[in-house]
Amino acid sequence: TEAGFGADLGAEKFFDIKCRTGGLTPSAVVLVATVRALKMHGGLERKDLAREDLGALKRGFANLDRHLANLKRFGLGVVVAVNHFASDTAAELASIVDHCRAHGVEAHVCRHWAEGGAGAEGLAAAVAAIVDRPDAGARFRTLYADAVPLTDKIRAIAQDIYGAGSVEIAPRAKDLLAEWQAGGHGDLPVCMAKTQYSFSTDPGKLGAPEGHRVAVREVRLSAGAGFVVAIC
Repeated sequence: TEAGFGADLGAEKFFDIKCRTGGLTPSAVVLVATVRALKMHGGLERKDLAREDLGALKRGFANLDRHLANLKRFGLGVVVAVNHFASDTAAELASIVDHCRAHGVEAHVCRHWAEGGAGAEGLAAAVAAIVDRPDAGARFRTLYADAVPLTDKIRAIAQDIYGAGSVEIAPRAKDLLAEWQAGGHGDLPVCMAKTQYSFSTDPGKLGAPEGHRVAVREVRLSAGAGFVVAIC
């Protein structure tokens, strides 16, 4: 399922749209992280990502932690796969593993790009350990119930997953949502369209921004596919 980069987009849509519609119950989540991305979320310029910077990496952990907290809302066990790059240093990789362990989550450095299956054995064992639990998936839940009004579904995603402080829906979009709500489409899930570079709708707001404004400028009804699209 290709549903957008970032767990705030891809995972949320997979859980709230596909699993809901298809009656699927996942057993585990693998959150993929890289040293380079976390350093960028920690304020390092793209041109400098290949050099070691433990300070930037640790500042970037706020982004990783937000994704982990979001995923735990869905009631699933999570393991972190650190997708290895040749420029990563041992200290940087150890810092991610230690940070995750301190927060009760396993992290495994994955070198399958260079070593094939052997490079991801640790991750495979960790995932198997989660899915083999008798209660795997038993606590899975979606973010909102079918009966929640469409506007409230948008607010739930924006505030609970994106960390928004407010949601502004354009007048025409608000009118359409009310029309669809009254016309038998109110039970549909919502598919949010926004930048993949930030939890906010501003690609320049890296890390884990909070209290920002999410503006929905347009909505579209995809009745055949079975969801309402909210375009930020």
